Amino acid sequence: MRIIVLGWIVRGQLGGMAWHYLNYVLGLIELGHDVYYIEDSDGSRNDPSSGLSFTAHIFDRLGLQDRWAYYDAHNATWRGACAKNARALCESADLILNVSGVNPLRSWLERVPRRVLIDTDPGFTQVRHIGNRQLRERAETHNIYFTFGANIGQPDCRIPDDGFPWQVTRQPVSLDTCSFARGRPDGHFTTVMTWDPWEPHRYGELTLRTKSASFPQFSSLPSRVGKIFEIAVSYTQNAPELQETLTRDGWLVANIDSINSDPWAYLAFIRGSRGEFGLAKEGYVVTRSGWFSERSAVYLASGRPVLAHDTAFTKWLPTGEGVLSFSSLEDVVEAVLDIESRYETHCRAARDIAAEYFGSRQVLSRLIESATASPLAT
Repeated sequence: MRIIVLGWIVRGQLGGMAWHYLNYVLGLIELGHDVYYIEDSDGSRNDPSSGLSFTAHIFDRLGLQDRWAYYDAHNATWRGACAKNARALCESADLILNVSGVNPLRSWLERVPRRVLIDTDPGFTQVRHIGNRQLRERAETHNIYFTFGANIGQPDCRIPDDGFPWQVTRQPVSLDTCSFARGRPDGHFTTVMTWDPWEPHRYGELTLRTKSASFPQFSSLPSRVGKIFEIAVSYTQNAPELQETLTRDGWLVANIDSINSDPWAYLAFIRGSRGEFGLAKEGYVVTRSGWFSERSAVYLASGRPVLAHDTAFTKWLPTGEGVLSFSSLEDVVEAVLDIESRYETHCRAARDIAAEYFGSRQVLSRLIESATASPLAT
């Protein structure tokens, strides 16, 4: 099949986030499909030169230099390695994967037979669709819908019904690219996160907040287990005050700009870690969404155990070795002691879980099978 993956690499220029989209491209190529990465400037009026260089470097290093293009809507021009035939490639595609829904479907995409929207922000996405007509209309240009909200539609899941026929999927990880590396027991428990990307989302009595609301109950962790936690955090506001607060409380603060300089710097940061302390947006927790982080999947594939904030993902993902869930500060303290006492066991289990639950061949084979068999939404 000819498949178009839509993402946010040129506009984002974030090494860690780039893997979110690259794992779809790489995994689909591993399955034998004819795959192209396409991105649209959408509402951005920024000069794309830096982002184009960032993206060209990535695809060149992966040996995919002829597999990407960028449409600059404000100049009505195509840029990138396959700019000359990008429109024809889009028009001849069998399938589109609009990952996170961060690209509009223009005329050369809207007639592709199967147009898949992949919701990677469950709960927040559905509330936006209910309350924002423009975003809902953009979602309606697709005809197949997948979500990372693994528990959507279940009785105890509080994700509101926005009327779209969501199916469940999860983040793919190319195990060939993200290889196992021996664990670092002398490293820190690390994570990469955005502190407060947007205002709370509200629907009736339900309020969905971000990681800034999840963090306070865990802020005293270093006083319980020592300075073993290192956060690479990007801020949308109050950056100096937040960094001072984290440092005062015993958290180590990594250089987010260095880590995000390219995808391989991000992987090096993960491989230099002992494991991950994975905090979830409060909205994922209160809705019992079943969401599990694409970042955590990369930690697992690298052989790093993950301490993961429980979003009720424990209903579908095994825990106890490789992945340990937490809901309270005491849960984290106990999990750290467990990992310390059986570190090599947890590292091996982490890779095994990544292969079974997040390996790109398995995840994307199921997604493509479901997408091609699904009745098209109208």
